Amino acid sequence: MPVDGVIPADEVDVGDVIVLPGTDEAVLVRMVRLGHGRLIFTVTSASGESPEQEQAVMMTADVRMCRRGRDIAQ
Repeated sequence: MPVDGVIPADEVDVGDVIVLPGTDEAVLVRMVRLGHGRLIFTVTSASGESPEQEQAVMMTADVRMCRRGRDIAQ
């Protein structure tokens, strides 16, 4: 069941489908790590197009984004 909600960056887990701030495209979170005082997400297209094209996105913990496709309570 798809879930839409705004979440803080520090509550994102591997496997979440999210929409990054300033974009409309959903991405799949492949890896989350901490570096240089920021969270670094490795993401790929959630649509399955070009799954080999991963990108690293740095966020501070206070950035909020939209989560889709997973129950926020989990």
